[in-house]
Parts: sequence; structure tokens; C-alpha cells
Amino acid sequence: MIRSKTRWKLSVLSAEDERQAEALASVLKLPPLVAKLLVQRGAGDEETARTFLYGGEECLHDPFLLKDMDKASARIRQAADHGERVRIYGDYDADGVSSTTLMIYLFRCLGLNFDHYIPHRTLEGYGLNEKAIDAAHEAGVTLIVTVDTGISAVHQIAHANSLGIDVVVTDHHEPPEKLPEAYALVNPKQEDCPYPFKGLAGVGVAFKLAQAVLGRPPMEWTDVVALGTIADLMPLTDENRVLVRHGIDRLRQTDKPGFRALMEVASIDAAQVTSTNVAFGMAPRVNAAGRLAHANAAVDLLTASSEEAAAGLAHELDVLNKERQQVVENIVAEANVIWEAKRRAAIEAGKSDPSVIVLAGEGWNAGVVGIVASKFIERYYKPTLVLGIDAETGMCKGSARSIDGYDLHAALTACDDLLDHYGGHQAAAGMSLHRDQLDSFEERLSQLADEWLTPDDWVPKTTIDLTCHIEEATLDILDQLSVLEPFGVENRSPRLLLEEAVIADRRVMGKDRKHLKLALAGSKKLLDAVGFGHGPMADRLSDGARIRLVGELSANEWNGQRKAQFMIQDLCVEHVQLFDYRSEPSPMQSFQKLMAEARFGHANTTCVVVPSGAWKSAAEEAAASSPLRDRTRFVTHADWPSEPKESYEALVLLGTPPSSSAIEEAIRGCVTIESVYALYSQPKTNDRAQVGNRSFHPGREHFAKLYQTLRRMGDLPDEGLRERLAVMLGWPEETIRFMLDVFEELELIAIAGGMARLLTPSSKRDLAEAPSYKKRQADAEQGAIRFAKTLQFAEWLATRREQTSSIIHQTNSSQQEGVSVP
Repeated sequence: MIRSKTRWKLSVLSAEDERQAEALASVLKLPPLVAKLLVQRGAGDEETARTFLYGGEECLHDPFLLKDMDKASARIRQAADHGERVRIYGDYDADGVSSTTLMIYLFRCLGLNFDHYIPHRTLEGYGLNEKAIDAAHEAGVTLIVTVDTGISAVHQIAHANSLGIDVVVTDHHEPPEKLPEAYALVNPKQEDCPYPFKGLAGVGVAFKLAQAVLGRPPMEWTDVVALGTIADLMPLTDENRVLVRHGIDRLRQTDKPGFRALMEVASIDAAQVTSTNVAFGMAPRVNAAGRLAHANAAVDLLTASSEEAAAGLAHELDVLNKERQQVVENIVAEANVIWEAKRRAAIEAGKSDPSVIVLAGEGWNAGVVGIVASKFIERYYKPTLVLGIDAETGMCKGSARSIDGYDLHAALTACDDLLDHYGGHQAAAGMSLHRDQLDSFEERLSQLADEWLTPDDWVPKTTIDLTCHIEEATLDILDQLSVLEPFGVENRSPRLLLEEAVIADRRVMGKDRKHLKLALAGSKKLLDAVGFGHGPMADRLSDGARIRLVGELSANEWNGQRKAQFMIQDLCVEHVQLFDYRSEPSPMQSFQKLMAEARFGHANTTCVVVPSGAWKSAAEEAAASSPLRDRTRFVTHADWPSEPKESYEALVLLGTPPSSSAIEEAIRGCVTIESVYALYSQPKTNDRAQVGNRSFHPGREHFAKLYQTLRRMGDLPDEGLRERLAVMLGWPEETIRFMLDVFEELELIAIAGGMARLLTPSSKRDLAEAPSYKKRQADAEQGAIRFAKTLQFAEWLATRREQTSSIIHQTNSSQQEGVSVP
């Protein structure tokens, strides 16, 4: 048994939705599956669906609907007409780099006298700063155009104004209550901005500025828009969907040396590029420049004009990305130590863990702390803030990531008096403050979480679009779903619930054994399933287990072959699993190895049930040095409690159980049982046939044959009868003796006075009525279950566990109602 990590919520269409999907499929000639997904995603009417599936640049909104766009575009044309010195001021993340790149393309096109400036993340921090503005003034700059930044720069823009520098702000972050007095503020999220789509990335706003200035949408730059929009996790709906889809098409045939070089170092086939490999292959390398060095390297790559220069810069970013990965691992390890110490301190003080994770460390690279925060979210599902501390000044700079229901921007606004600077939105934010404020900061953030969040908010949710079986997980289905691409935020790849799958094989992949690969069996075919980061689950899954998986369907291409595979996001096994070690030569050595490897580590407590006190002593000695020793209880079958009351997740049957009823008793004693480990020797084949000191268990056909033989022979002397019948029928003498006992108990034969006489029964008799037959059958079943084949044994265990669960449920319910259950 393995519980899912998240709460699964299956999307179900109403009857009206089903009818709408049928109509949509008919009108647009769509596969029914695609039509249903369009209805689920709010594109159920014909016009909306057409736009979603086929919309092009005609669907782009008028850029002049953006507040101040007329002023911004006019000011840039004025600068071009008068030969003014202009500076682009960007940000160091992938969206900021993309925005800066797009603005460079525009200003080159206009013939402007310009340059660009991106602050150093560690030395300067986010946004406009006065030193940079002073430097611009000294260089003769009279116009600064910000991209992906500036909406909160009240004091900095006032300083620029005092120096005679106009500032045009293009941004997409949440506006503060007090806005800067810029020459123009272009941000769709301003309260009085009538622009119909609020989800543009910073590069999207820059694109709209270019559209306004040029008088046409520059679709040749949508590859840049796609990179920044995907990297910044903006919703792939409305205008973003059009821009990103068009941008990915351009990436597949790009003539830009920088993009070609970037895809090459990321091992992306340009012809097959998707939003997924933009997000996980290209964007991290662009981001790595600003995280560990300077973002200018990424801008230089995206604006490179020669293949040679682009190749060198792409290699540089690739090296930085590998370095970034190592830095992240180091900080995660250090942050885990701090967090565990906080949890222990809370326990000792009789308190619960902080509701918001706030972790800070000296020397932590502020450029990667957002990634560290995301990793803590994945593990603990709590809003997380990670900050690097400057040891000399005590100032902390950090990033935050949130969960559904906890608005980071609102939370930081409520802590405004503790912060030097902050910005962001509901899901992600950045901030700076002095280390002396950290404790108060953490306490206030946690108080807000306790006020805002309900118990359900603390459990991650997984929304599932459709259920399917292995036979339905095909390339044809995948090709049908591809019309919904590009996938991303608010238009994610369809999430499927794979039902009725059985594990046929399992193994780990990767040099660190981090990833899981399963072969899943359906009724007619096999399907590979891959779970990145799920490697540790391999030891918790048993061959033959019935498993349910949530994930996405993808294509695996290898050596010219293309086949469907399932990408695992979550999974569960709803029955007790059997881990069968009965074929191992030494049960005690196997047990010692499993304990040393902490193979039962997923269980809070483990119960080891043994046949005798001698086995118990040996088992305790074998487990003495195991890290799981304190979580393991040893008990003999004879001492096992009869009441189901112990909370053990793992049950180890070490040494041959005396009977199947003893196994049942053990199962009933583990109310939270998830897995059973069978560590005892299987009898050899010829031994197994003689379980219970019997040669074989005769069936009804054997009894019928013996009865007919006795009828032909008539009355016979009792002496030597068994030996004679054994020779005649070729059966063991002991078996004949047993069968005659059964006949005598059923009054089919009478043995008295040295004679055996066949009787005429008064009514039809059933073999099961004979005590000897019932006992022998029970003995055979006892042995058969203990030594049954793995799948049969596993099914029997699952059945017994279900019965135990039912008994426990009835007992609990009856105790609540004051009713006695026998």
C-alpha cells in the first residue's frame, strides 16, 4: 500500500458539457477527447475554440489599449528623430533578458543611439538603482526605457527626473499603491489600465511597445517572446498562446545563431522543440548567467550575429548552469539542516512547525535561492523564503515561492515595516531586509498563513483531466492531444489517471539512481512509465502490484523508434504489497541485509513476527546495528495480540509461519499495514506435495474411483485391504487409509468383525461432511497459502487485509454507537 502524495481531483463533465463537447467535435471535426478538454478549459463555444486552436496575429489586442502606450511610443520615436542617447534598463532573469533582447532588436531597427544596462544580481540587486541612473546621466542618456522592471521604483525615477532623464517604464509586476512619476507607465496590471489581457510577461509588454512603435506586430521576434513568457511561468492563454505558439514555430526554423547554439548545448532538436524543452532546457541556461555571473552574457548570446560567437557564449552558459546545479544542491543540504533544527526546537517547546519556512544563511548565492525555495515547496508544501546573508552588513536578499491560497505579495505588503525592499506576485517574490528582522518576519508570515489558509490548503491538489487504461495510452491519442499545444501555465499538458495497471518490472535509472522506470501490464499490452526523482519508490513497489498513476502521456524516441510512454507525477497502490524473498537461501541473512540497507525505512514502525523465541533472539541480534532498530518490534506468533490495535506499516514474516491462520492473525494486528515481507524458505517441489504429512490430497474423482472399485470387489476381509487397494490403484497406502476413514464417517462403508462391507446410503452424502476430509482440506489449504506462488499469495494477503479493515471499521463504528460486535 502506498498513499498518493497529493489529493486527486478528477474533472467530470456535466451532461450539458458532454453535449457541448459532442457539438464542438462535430462542427470543428475534432476527436471527442480534444473537444472534451476544450470544454474543460473554457473554450467550449465554436468561436472561442477556433481562436484557441487556430488563432493567429489577427487575435492580438491593440497595443494602444495599454495605458500610456501612446506616450511611451511617441517618446521613443522622438528620441529616434532627435538622435538622443537612450538606455535600455532590464532585469537579470530569463524574462528580463528576453525583454532586453527584444528591445535591442527594436532599437536597432529604429536606428537609435542606445545601449543596455542590467544590474548585477548580487552587487546591485533587483530594479533601478540611483548609482546606475547617475552613470546614465554621465553618459549623456536622456531617456531610459525599462523592461520587466520599474513599476515600484518611486524614488529612483524621481532621482532620474531630477537629472533631466525621462523614464518610460514597461513592466508586468504587481503595481504598488504609490506609483512612480515616470514619463509613461506601461503595465497591464494597473487598476485603470483597460487592456483586456493581464497575463503578459515582461517580454510580452516589450513586444506590445514594439508593435505600437512599428505599427505592426513584429512576429519575427516571437521566438524571444516565447522564451521569456515560458521561463517566467506566465499563463499560456489569450494573447500569450498566440505569441508562444508562433514563437515555437519560429524556433523550429530559427535563423538566429544564439538560439541555434542554445538549443545545441541543451541537446534539443530544433525541429522538435516544444514549450517543455524551452522551459527545462533553454530557460535554465539563460537564467544561469544572471544567477552566478552577469546576465549580459545571455543578452549577448540572444543578440549574437555570428555562429562562432554564439557557440562560445552558449558553452559559457552551459557551464554556468552545471555550476548552478551544484550550488543549489549545496544550499539545499545546508538549508535542510537549519530547517530540521527549527522543527526539533518547535517540538521541544511543545509547538508545531512554523507555517511558513524562512531560511537564511551566510554566503548563500542570492541568484539561486528561489530554486532552493521551490525544492522545499516540493518536499514540505509550505510557503518558503530562502535568503542569503551578507556577513559584513547583515543584509539579507532572498526569494520566495508560495502555495495555493497564500498570496506572497499581500503577505510581504503586510510586513512592509520589516523590509527594505520587496516585489513580486502571488506565487513568487523577492525581498531584502536586515538579519535582525528575520525572527519577526518569520513569525508574522506564519501568523498570516494560519489566518488565511484552511486545513485543505496545506495538502497539494492534483487536478486530473481524464482517466484511461494502458490500451488507450497510444501515440494516436498523443497526436490528437498535440493540437492543444503549447502547454504551460493555465494550459498544462492533459493530466491522465492510468487505471488497472500491474507492475511487470521496475528499476532505477540515472547515475545517482534518482529516477524510476516501470513496465506496466494491461490486459493486452505493456507500457513504459518514467518518474523523474521517483527512484526511491522502486524499493517500495512490488512486482505484480496493482497501481494507479497520475501523469502525462509522452513520446519516447530512440534509435529511430517512437512509442508512447507515461510520465509519472504521482502514484498509489491501494492494497497491501507482498515482497517475496522465499526463494532466498538464508532468510536470516536476507533479513540482516534488508535491515542494514534500511529497506523498511518508509515505515514508521515495523513488526517482525517469528516462529519461536530462538528465532526472535537471532533476529534481534541481526538487527542490532540497523538504523531502523528503534522502529522495529520483534514478536513470536504465539505472543501476537488477538486484537487489531498496533500501528505497524511493515510486517516481516521471518521464518516459516506455523499456518496461514497465523499469518492472518499477524495481519489483523497491524491496523495500518502497507507491506508484507515474506522471509522464509520455500519447500522443494517434491516436499510441497507432502504438506501436512500427506502424499497428495485426493479429489472427488479419486473418491469416486475408489468407491466403484469397492463395489466391484464386494465384501472383503479388512486385513490387508489397504495394501491391496494401494497396489491396484497405484496410490499411496496412507492415502487409501485416509479415504476409507472418510467413507466410514459418511456411512458408505462399515468395517467390523474383520470385514469391510459397502453400504447403501439413505441419502446423497458430501465429502465435506466427513471430519477427516475437512481437517485434511484445511491442512492442505494452510500449507498451500504459505507456499503459494507470489501473485496468489499477494492476492490472498490483500483479501485478508480488506477483511481486517472491514472488521476494524465495524468495531470502531459499533464502539461509537455502543453496540457490541462478536
